[in-house]
Amino acid sequence: MFACQAGDPNAGGSQVDGPWIHGDTWDYTAKIHVEGSVSWPSASYSVTVDDTTRTITTNDLPDHQVTGIFPIAASDPAYAYDRNPNSISAQLTTLTLPTVPHDLPSPACLNGGPVGVLANGVFLYNALDGPGRDAVAHEAQDVCDGHPSMGDVYHYHEVPTCIRDATVGSSTVVGWAFDGYPIVVERDAAGNLPNNADLDACHGRTGAVLVDGEVVTTYHYSATLEYPYTIGCYTGERAATVSR
Repeated sequence: MFACQAGDPNAGGSQVDGPWIHGDTWDYTAKIHVEGSVSWPSASYSVTVDDTTRTITTNDLPDHQVTGIFPIAASDPAYAYDRNPNSISAQLTTLTLPTVPHDLPSPACLNGGPVGVLANGVFLYNALDGPGRDAVAHEAQDVCDGHPSMGDVYHYHEVPTCIRDATVGSSTVVGWAFDGYPIVVERDAAGNLPNNADLDACHGRTGAVLVDGEVVTTYHYSATLEYPYTIGCYTGERAATVSR
């Protein structure tokens, strides 16, 4: 992954490695989740598209998905590994993305905040936690693989299980990167996700995708079960018009 800044060893994140981490590998099936199943009836997410612009308005609360209980309670088993003190609050945001992204001459780095938004209205961050580790492996997340950061910003570091496992067919657009390219869950005939070896350095490839009701051949970022999980760097120019 091409990050804009190095990790800060004094930054927030899990305090103790969980027993699901085994050196350079980790066991997703053994990782515990933050307790709770909280619905968000005030979640707001909408998308409008014209010839040049995709406008997304969200308040960053999950539409039709649940979260865990944050801050993580001392009685929650996840607290032994990650004492995330942040809450979840609405983040009213309007994103203006190009419908035809502007490719860069070379890949661009990812910042430490949101790098995309998924189709349930929740922000996607890159795959690193504050100290620069694999966030999906180290940080305690809820049953939908999300958690809040400083500022009470709820987010994912991957296409979460609750979205990924609900997709059907060979390709499903599940969100948008901030350069305007789609984020896609795609599967082969056996139902398998691609591997990193199938993708380029930014964790994407060009292929046929159903976008806005029409099958088009376009570059897209692809979800995998391997680090960095979604976006490894920006292929297109990051949209400047992100307002809150």
